[in-house]
Amino acid sequence: MTVPVLNADGVTAGQAAFTGPVAEQAIKPHLIHETVVSELGNRRAGTHSTKNRAEVRGGGKKPWRQKGTGRARQGSNRAPHWTGGGVTFGPTPRSHGGKVNRKVKAQAFRAALRAHADRGSLAVMDPAGWDAPSAKRAAAYLYQAPEGIAPRPLLVLMDDPESVEGLSFRNLSGVYVLAAVDIEVVDLMAARSLLVERAVWERLTGGELAVETVEATPKELPARTPPPAPKPIKRKAADDKPKRSRKKAADETPAEEAPEAEVAEELGDAQVEEAAPEAVIEKPKRSRKKADEAEAADADAEEKPKRSRKKAETSDEAPAEEAPQADAEAEEKPKRSRKKAGAEAEEPAAEAETGQEGEA
Repeated sequence: MTVPVLNADGVTAGQAAFTGPVAEQAIKPHLIHETVVSELGNRRAGTHSTKNRAEVRGGGKKPWRQKGTGRARQGSNRAPHWTGGGVTFGPTPRSHGGKVNRKVKAQAFRAALRAHADRGSLAVMDPAGWDAPSAKRAAAYLYQAPEGIAPRPLLVLMDDPESVEGLSFRNLSGVYVLAAVDIEVVDLMAARSLLVERAVWERLTGGELAVETVEATPKELPARTPPPAPKPIKRKAADDKPKRSRKKAADETPAEEAPEAEVAEELGDAQVEEAAPEAVIEKPKRSRKKADEAEAADADAEEKPKRSRKKAETSDEAPAEEAPQADAEAEEKPKRSRKKAGAEAEEPAAEAETGQEGEA
């Protein structure tokens, strides 16, 4: 089993033999689990706290007498079932971590490193010697690195996280830089890939690294496509006419094309050119209010009751001469008042009565 060694550009420049206590360590999941649970518990502050009924202020007096009130007996208004009372079995400050034996913790640490080496997600980094921090250069370094350390999150182990290389890597998304003295088993298990400084790796494995040089073959950088040019801004000219609405365009188009279409159908294509176009008299446009009034008038005319057929026939058959004669007779007759008409009706009745008396 070998581990890739990367040069200053991130290209694989050699392969190191994986030997030492880390290579000889068997992977024991139960030891790793026990250590991880202990480390996660030790990271908790454990400062949570609550007050029980003895610690809550107040409640020294009995709320009411024991008997005679009809209510349940109470000894304190700071009991857990009272509002503002103490908390029963609440959390108190304590340590959540558990004790793990020193040898068990060492086996779990070596097993976590062995797991990364077995699946190919481990690489050793030679000193880069960069002059100034550069996230762009760090991104190019990881691009040239093997595919095994491409998954994120990537954990970079260094002696000095504040070095130029550490400041460059920590600006990348999904890349975390930790000091070798602070590393724990939970950090190794949380990372999907691992990049270790050469000096740190030699200290962890307990021996000098024997590297077999290989030919460094850098990857070709991906071709960068220039961004698309921005679209030119079309400015509205001052001479541009305002756009007509679709409704107005539809109303105006048939009125102009209808006469030409009828002339073309009647006279033919040859005579259309000779025919002189008639002058089109444009009617003044009515306002919306007048148009509504005209429509209402048309609707009222349609709603008028129709005359029966019999009345229409009698009115049509009547001679036109009778109407003037009837009017003339009506004009010749003098108008009598209602009083005179009553007197004339009484005179014949009186004459008839006198005649009857004379005969008697």
